[in-house]
Amino acid sequence: MQLFIVYFGLPYLKIKGIAPDGIKLDAFIAGVITFSLNTGAYASETIRAAISSVPRGQWEAAFSIGMTRKQTLKRIILPQALRVSVPPLANSFISLVKDTSLAASITIVEMFEVSQQIAAENYQPLLMYSLVAAVYAVFCTILSWGQGKLESRLGVKSNMKGSDN
Repeated sequence: MQLFIVYFGLPYLKIKGIAPDGIKLDAFIAGVITFSLNTGAYASETIRAAISSVPRGQWEAAFSIGMTRKQTLKRIILPQALRVSVPPLANSFISLVKDTSLAASITIVEMFEVSQQIAAENYQPLLMYSLVAAVYAVFCTILSWGQGKLESRLGVKSNMKGSDN
């Protein structure tokens, strides 16, 4: 919906003196803006929650030894918040990669759009869509593997039931 509002809706938003003909954006720019705002909103909430998850006593202890707010954030709070925020941030990034297929709905030519065009020419949609699904699966598998490596490097413990961590 957000893609449609930014790409198709903003041209109807006429602002006297600023955008009298509406706000017309190139499809790629509209896609980048929409995906950035959407993912940014979730990422900022994830980071806010991660910082809030650090116990208040950590702040108080840092202030009691004379650290400034900036020093406390840099040396004490953010390293702990990073460990908490990496799993959801990495999941958001993987979701963003999958969501790029939605860009075809606003005329951006991307992998799924190309597969639709080829399927229309060769009448083999199952083959084309299966290939695209395989490519997305490979990308997501590689990103998930990278996420696991990053989490293990940071010492993040998995919350999954049955995990050996």
